[in-house]
Amino acid sequence: MTTRQLLELAFSSGRTGSGPATWGQRAIWDAVRQLPPADAPRYNIATAAPLDPGLPLPVLLAALERLLHLHDSLHTRLLPDEAGGLRQVVDGEGTLGVHLRPAGEHQDPAEIGARLHRELAAQAFDTATQWPIRIGAVTADGLVRHISLVLSHTAVDGSGMSRLVADLSALCLGSSPEELAQLREPAQQPLEEAEFQTSERGLRRDAGARAQFTRKLRLGPARLFPPAAEQPARFPNAVLRSPALPRAAERVAARHRVSTGSVLLAATAAMTARLAGTSEAVLNVVVNNRFLPGLAHAVSVVAGDGLFHLPDATGDFGEVVRRTHAAAIGTYRHAYYDKLALAAETDRLTTEGVRLADRSCVFNDTRELLPATADPGGDRTTLTWPVEFEPRPGLTYALDALQSAEALSLAMTADPSVLPRPAMERFLYGIEELILTEAATDARTDTAATEPATGPATADHA
Repeated sequence: MTTRQLLELAFSSGRTGSGPATWGQRAIWDAVRQLPPADAPRYNIATAAPLDPGLPLPVLLAALERLLHLHDSLHTRLLPDEAGGLRQVVDGEGTLGVHLRPAGEHQDPAEIGARLHRELAAQAFDTATQWPIRIGAVTADGLVRHISLVLSHTAVDGSGMSRLVADLSALCLGSSPEELAQLREPAQQPLEEAEFQTSERGLRRDAGARAQFTRKLRLGPARLFPPAAEQPARFPNAVLRSPALPRAAERVAARHRVSTGSVLLAATAAMTARLAGTSEAVLNVVVNNRFLPGLAHAVSVVAGDGLFHLPDATGDFGEVVRRTHAAAIGTYRHAYYDKLALAAETDRLTTEGVRLADRSCVFNDTRELLPATADPGGDRTTLTWPVEFEPRPGLTYALDALQSAEALSLAMTADPSVLPRPAMERFLYGIEELILTEAATDARTDTAATEPATGPATADHA
């Protein structure tokens, strides 16, 4: 029987303040509030890792205390107000619970850590009364051998979690918060971001982004796939793991002078159009918004949804890649806005009878947002069905691009009444085939261009 201990880490002299919630905080808080209580933990952002050769517990605790001073989002609560709004309250003092599990002489700290991580990640956060962070640590031989970080999605997105992990690692190695701040551009705290969003400049940016979004909504098809006959009980999740995709995507990207993200987005758009039997694709694309001033190193939730519309998505794939890259830049530029204001605007347009584009297909390239995971797979493409999820109303499919040490994986969750499992397989294998075929074509073109001419010389060269 493994014992457990809750250690309370004291925090004081931190920054304090209150103000309106940011667009990101409010959007996630509102989404979680509408979920059944059992589904709320699905919105947690969590990561865990073994610590080898181990870390003294006092060093970890000191680093966590400094981490709280560095990032206000970790000690911020969210409270609804009487007017129906949401406010953030930054606490300058309090306690952070660290869940400790000692490993016995014949116990594996990694196994205990994995169980602890699942337990912590499976619990929802009460963001009105709790700080949005949980820490788990497994100790053995006097050292911390495994650590678990679980955060509410109202506090961080994928990029924010990556920054948090990097900062905690640096603090454990002896860096100070002041040294970390000097090594990078200033990062906005959530209260500072909210101040910008409510300023005249921020309101103009919000209005402009929403105007571009609704303009695209009027251009795309109202429905890509036929409506489902009935709501299924579960949504299957398929994962295609391809060791060949990373290098192939890089080759295609270099050939067409685009990013590998544009290559994956182009292939996703092409397969969406093919399976839907249309010539165009509309995708709801998750954008990290870290390219905006002050947000590159922010530990907060700033990711937003951009609307990507590509006519003629089934043409020559090389041309589709180039047009995707150009269209994606506009999508990214207009993905920072007030989601609730956009929802109110689209509801109004729908009530007025305006035809709006289908937004049920979601693409999320997480490769730059989350650290590469361990990869025990081989050198061949595999497709597995690891889990099933509760139905998500209004979703046709959600596709995540995931990076591991030796491969690129595409994880797809879909409504099986719209895209049955065989169609999901065709979709995922089709993305891989498009990119590998284009990469092979590029390789042959490059080889032909560099090979010396053979046969008799022409008169011009005689």
